[in-house]
Amino acid sequence: MIIVPAVLAASLVTYGVWETRRHERVLSTIPVRIHVNGTRGKSSVTRLIAGGLRAGGRRTFAKTTGTTARMIQTDGSEVDVFRVGRPNIIEQTRIFRRAAEAGAEVIILECMAVTPDLQPISELRLVRSTVGVITNIRADHLDVMGPSVDDVGRALAQTIPVRGHLFTAEHDRVEFLASEARRRGTVLHVIEESSAAESDLKGFTYCEHAENVGLALAVCSHLGVDSTTALRGMQAAAPDPGVLRRYRVRIGSKEVEFINAFAANDPDSTRLIWSRLGLDRPEPGVRRIVLANCRGDRLERSGQIAQLVARHLPADHVVLSGEGTALVALRAVSNGLDRARLSDFGGMGAELVFERVINLVPERGVVVGIGNIVGLGQEIALHFKNRAVARD
Repeated sequence: MIIVPAVLAASLVTYGVWETRRHERVLSTIPVRIHVNGTRGKSSVTRLIAGGLRAGGRRTFAKTTGTTARMIQTDGSEVDVFRVGRPNIIEQTRIFRRAAEAGAEVIILECMAVTPDLQPISELRLVRSTVGVITNIRADHLDVMGPSVDDVGRALAQTIPVRGHLFTAEHDRVEFLASEARRRGTVLHVIEESSAAESDLKGFTYCEHAENVGLALAVCSHLGVDSTTALRGMQAAAPDPGVLRRYRVRIGSKEVEFINAFAANDPDSTRLIWSRLGLDRPEPGVRRIVLANCRGDRLERSGQIAQLVARHLPADHVVLSGEGTALVALRAVSNGLDRARLSDFGGMGAELVFERVINLVPERGVVVGIGNIVGLGQEIALHFKNRAVARD
């Protein structure tokens, strides 16, 4: 009776040792390993770096876990990541094997870990990056990484490489990164937004953020690819499905611009997009509508959405869709939002939400999708995209 459990335990230990050594051998075949972490922009930065390095002749394999999990192969083609069950960081070992089989000299991985206890395991055991990227530190996943944004900074710092290079566009809480970088013997590079010129951004077929481009250019330059070549590759690379896009829809006499900002689901990023698009300044005759897509299993994010629409986004009207909208509506009104400026379309399908939103526009309007992109958010955005007469 005792022998069987003992044999099983010994077998598991033996397999674990074998698997660890196999992964270490795979790691040694890929000399440049880039681990991309942060609150917002991880998928975009991963794709931008991969595009820039490919254009510079570096054999590059990448993997994103953004709107959809994708492997980006050395020729730039993409393959969905097949999963059985829930996402698990051990998945990264399989990605490394695929990259090694493809003969990659560079691998770029978007960080999968969210909880603070998994962040160091992801870096120190699985990726062992030579170059780290932390895009920014903002108020998201506070239920597991918080309770404060400072706690988020400390958690993200656990993916800084040992004796490598770290690139970041974060400025407000960069001290957390600097302290951990010193402890790990890593060189810190803080990137200014102005490192990407306005003319650089005009070459993209979608709305890319200057700090994302600046970060990617800095990493490519560090790895020997000049800015002109890297930028050309970035502009040619396929963007993440959840990237910020703008669509113009005409239905009868109505003209509506839809801004897909669903993927920017933390308060700081949403306010930044709102401001950069000039939505703080109302345009005569244009009705500004916020379309907030909610998830019933994200109570902390629902509270953030309620405060955003009530206090920080001066829209003419607010629309709620998805699940758990009754709670968001209650919190938004308690935070000062006029109930007459709020429509709760919770539980409705994408097509009906689209029709109801269009009905709220008198002649001209701008609709900004925020909150959550997965599922219904993607479907709503697709309705606007399919009816678009022009797009950015």
